[in-house]
Amino acid sequence: MVAPSGLAQLRRGAIEHCVLALLDREERYGFDLVRELGESGELVTSEGTIYPLLSRLRRDGLVETTWRASDAGPPRRYYRLTDSGRTALAGFRTEWARFRDAVDAVLGTRGDAA
Repeated sequence: MVAPSGLAQLRRGAIEHCVLALLDREERYGFDLVRELGESGELVTSEGTIYPLLSRLRRDGLVETTWRASDAGPPRRYYRLTDSGRTALAGFRTEWARFRDAVDAVLGTRGDAA
């Protein structure tokens, strides 16, 4: 079993790119991202994690936002990937595959195992 702090570090390192991947599929608002990541079971996160991350991604030019009216309350800020965000995500996907394969090789597991 991975030590709790080690697992937290792995999650923290990957969560940014998981958010980018979700936004690559469609525009989303912050709580929608929290819910989607939470449903994965292993990427449990909170609004206190996601909103500062989204602010940083916006500052870094990886996402942009628009406000939209909501039927269920105040307007929501929707996030979408920019071209720079798509480039960063593509780079991560390449590096992640290499990293995953290297770790799997050391652990004696296969990268394509289900």
